[in-house]
Amino acid sequence: MARRRYDKFYQYYLWLTHRLTDRQLMMVLAAVVGLAAGLGTYIFEILLHFIRAGLVNWFPVERAQFLYLIYPAVGIILATLFVKYVVKDNISEGVTRVLYAMSRSNSRIRGHNCWTSVVGGATTIGFGGSVGPEAPIVLTGAAIGSNIGKLARLNYKNVTLLLCCGAGAALAAIFKAPITGVVFVLEILMLDITIGSVTPLLIASLSATTLALTLRGFDPILPVTLSVTDKFELAQIPMFIILGVLCGLMSFYFTSVNTAVGRFFRRFDSQYKKWAVGGVLIGVLIFIFPPLYGEGYEAMTALMRGEPQSLFDKSLFFRFSSIEWVVILFVIATMLFKVVAMAATNSAGGVGGTFAPSLFVGSFIGALTALVFNMIFRWAGFEMQLSIVSFTLVGMAGVMAGVMNAPLPSIFLIAELSNGYELFIPLMITASISFAVDYYLNPDSIYTKQLRERGELLTHNKDQSVLVFLHIDRLMETDFLRIDESFTLGDLVKIISKAHRNIFPVVDDDDDLLGVVQLDDLRADMFNREKYSTPITHYMIQPPDKILPQEQMQSVLEKFEDNKTWMLPVVDKQNHYLGFISKSRILAAYRDQLVEISQ
Repeated sequence: MARRRYDKFYQYYLWLTHRLTDRQLMMVLAAVVGLAAGLGTYIFEILLHFIRAGLVNWFPVERAQFLYLIYPAVGIILATLFVKYVVKDNISEGVTRVLYAMSRSNSRIRGHNCWTSVVGGATTIGFGGSVGPEAPIVLTGAAIGSNIGKLARLNYKNVTLLLCCGAGAALAAIFKAPITGVVFVLEILMLDITIGSVTPLLIASLSATTLALTLRGFDPILPVTLSVTDKFELAQIPMFIILGVLCGLMSFYFTSVNTAVGRFFRRFDSQYKKWAVGGVLIGVLIFIFPPLYGEGYEAMTALMRGEPQSLFDKSLFFRFSSIEWVVILFVIATMLFKVVAMAATNSAGGVGGTFAPSLFVGSFIGALTALVFNMIFRWAGFEMQLSIVSFTLVGMAGVMAGVMNAPLPSIFLIAELSNGYELFIPLMITASISFAVDYYLNPDSIYTKQLRERGELLTHNKDQSVLVFLHIDRLMETDFLRIDESFTLGDLVKIISKAHRNIFPVVDDDDDLLGVVQLDDLRADMFNREKYSTPITHYMIQPPDKILPQEQMQSVLEKFEDNKTWMLPVVDKQNHYLGFISKSRILAAYRDQLVEISQ
């Protein structure tokens, strides 16, 4: 029955393709992807709201809640079990998974990702996991786009475009910010940017945003309205420059702590240990600092309203909320521990992203900067008072720009969320400085660090991006005749007629590569029987370099160029001979791959 429905759908699709140009067809498919991604986002938000409302919305604000010690561990365990026994696939690190699919899976994402990230992410966040919903949503949207492209039997280039349409549409829907969705894709995901690719992205983002507005109304995820007192003044530029530097340093802290916590959890060989350590750590942190619960949008909203005292709701420190220096210390501690809680949630088995936590940390560093400067101005007798709302918003853009290594999406996101286009100048100042500082300290974003280390990252440099698709194990040639180190020239002459190559790897009993013998080096003696007793090692030379199977293709080409050679052996880390790889074959594969991704 399902097959029959698919065949009927495909017949209609073929009828449609005959009546539309390729560009028109991609616009139609982009709209479909946008609507589907918007619907997926809506389902995610409904599920998340349902879980959270049942667990914490009934808590009184004037006292600490011991259930915070339990909820996060329960959510992580449920999400882990769901992934292990239902999904049976990795659905964490949503944006990283999308980048990996583009570089290693021909932009194909498994169909289950159209819904599994929704369930796993909502469960993790609803129970208190200190992560963001954007990564699961982006992965869901990208999976929808990829699978629609697969159903339509599109080529790699168009499947990739629909994947990007889905990712951008999902982000646009959750924030109701269509421009941000487009800019996010163009700066982080999209490689081949043309007018033909921008138009489908716009259509997908607008479709998703329109559906989100229809289903949820115009209430933004971060409700804030700038007043006259929040207006940007030129005298504030030095403070925004300082904020930019602080955001850059905080971005570096964000990425470094995330990496360190991940390495710490990888030391545990048992998932039970990860549950125990992660559950206890996150539970204690949320019990002491309740704003760490979930993605933290309520805390960000409180700061943007100029109400940092509300952060003390449901906290052990509720009665100290009126003391200014206590508020500052509480804001600092919450900001620093947010990164730890986020990394622990993901490392322990939760499903979530780093997008919202970066906004969270940014809002806190922005509000903290304003609070400290206002305190200094008051002590010094100055009349100037900085807007906590403005600095909170600009701080969000600053840290997001540094963590993602992408200033444009952060600028447009905050501008769209707040209707605060009058903050464009401070947004650009802070985001640019933060990006520059973080890039100097760490050139990789939190999404790309692991992929770059593995040589699996696509970049806007097309030459390098094409090389990512080339795998040594697929290009390696193994039809070379191996010879033993005990061979003589006479032994090799007897079998040389069977060889298809003019290079012979010399190996020992353990298959370790000792060297190579080239046919050209034998020609002077191979017809002289008096030389047949000469050990073959007499003619053996060492290859100018060796290739490891997991080596990045860019590094392989550099070895060929440095050594002015066209053939190099491939060995494992133990020096066991595996085969040879030729420069000519790499170049041929490069040309074929370039044609494939350009079609």
